[in-house]
Amino acid sequence: PAEPTMVLRLKFLNDTERLARVRPGDTVGALKRAHFPGQEQQVRLIYQGQLLRDDTQSLAALHLGHNSVLHCHISQHSPAPAPAGPHASADPVHAALNVGSLMLPLFVLMLAVLWYCQLQYRHVFTATATTFLAGLTLLFSFMAFTMYRR
Repeated sequence: PAEPTMVLRLKFLNDTERLARVRPGDTVGALKRAHFPGQEQQVRLIYQGQLLRDDTQSLAALHLGHNSVLHCHISQHSPAPAPAGPHASADPVHAALNVGSLMLPLFVLMLAVLWYCQLQYRHVFTATATTFLAGLTLLFSFMAFTMYRR
């Protein structure tokens, strides 16, 4: 006898939904391949607050019922491959330090120190240096505003 099908609701971050017709014996990986072809590595499925990490787990084992909601997050870049070895991190996101996220605080700190020095030691700063510092601050503020406005 054919296995009965059920409908799952795939809900995205922008509140749109897509219906997925599946069988309880299907795996999480099969669901990703069927409904997100070519994006399997970027798709994160969340059910009842739990990230579904194991692509070999069946939907029946997750106790998914008809009309269950799976929250979907599709990242814009594929995750870095997990490092191999005995000390490999289970979560590749925490495995590497994201230096790019440290640049904004570093530049803010550098500008703050320069402005402090400019205010405390005015006799060291020429008019050209102060103008350059003000211009650099405006340029950085504009760039930070446009980058983080999205």
